[in-house]
Amino acid sequence: MTPVHAPADHPAMPPAKVGILIANLGTPDGYDYWSMRRYLNEFLSDKRVIDYPAWKWQPLLQGIILTKRPFTSGANYKLIWNHEADESPLMTITKQQVTALRAAAQAEWGDRVMVDFCMRYGNPSTQDVLDRMVKAGCTRIVFLPLYPQYAGATSATANDQLFRALMAQKWQPAVRTVEPYFDRADYIDALAQSVERALDGKVPGKLVASYHGMPRRYLMEGDPYHCQCQKTSRLLQERLGWPDGVIDTTFQSVFGTEEWLRPYTVEHVAELARAGHTDIAVISPAFAADCIETLEEIQGEIREAFEHAGGQQFTYIPCLNDDAAHIQVLLNVVRENIGGWV
Repeated sequence: MTPVHAPADHPAMPPAKVGILIANLGTPDGYDYWSMRRYLNEFLSDKRVIDYPAWKWQPLLQGIILTKRPFTSGANYKLIWNHEADESPLMTITKQQVTALRAAAQAEWGDRVMVDFCMRYGNPSTQDVLDRMVKAGCTRIVFLPLYPQYAGATSATANDQLFRALMAQKWQPAVRTVEPYFDRADYIDALAQSVERALDGKVPGKLVASYHGMPRRYLMEGDPYHCQCQKTSRLLQERLGWPDGVIDTTFQSVFGTEEWLRPYTVEHVAELARAGHTDIAVISPAFAADCIETLEEIQGEIREAFEHAGGQQFTYIPCLNDDAAHIQVLLNVVRENIGGWV
């Protein structure tokens, strides 16, 4: 449509609307060598993820890591790949989440909003989706990284990528970035409900809350991730009404030789088994959707470490994914951040 009072040769402009842009970590396009290499190169070249000087890190990355790791990572992705849709489970679940959130948002605000998603690494890229939203008339955008706890290597790098994408826009939309939601009562309640369903209301000997790890140095440099993970676990225990000591907070996905946040999940579950805790449950509160770290690492490497040490019953509690309570949390977060715009 042409703006009122505009000259006849004025370019057409779509009706203004508010965009709701969900961001997740990313996924390779396939599990073949070159798809994995492209994805890992983008991911591991991010200075928020690996902050070593380029002169020190890039020769190692390009010469050794990206020669070997695409094969091993690709083999792991193949184990969990959604072959029917030819995509990773993270992509499948993110699409389901966005479909549900879109329906809820349109029921509340109608055509005044547009809901879409992007990936920090891989496709659909932040740049491509932002371009699409701007062309569709989004003059205001609520940007929601799907990370309950803030970390520089997750929430911040997602925001960085959005800001870089904005630099390419002739007419930049107004943007609101959403704060982490690790301690929201509705999020904690959704987590608790998932635990209660999975365990049929029983209190386990141990519930291991396994969060994605990061170098301990980042904590000492001011990253709040570790503290926010600890608070999520504490609030979950309080909501469940469990005594102290039932929930253990651990960290997984250690990479490289640097000291990372401890205890390491893979070591801790083995220690639990050797100490006589042969029946445990594991949950991953840092992940909004099941992915390679939960479907392959937790249910593969970590489960095997537990069983090899004498563990007998290993229960994995799925991520919140597109559970109705989770979608309601996301809608509530959007509603609070969209205030005054619709």
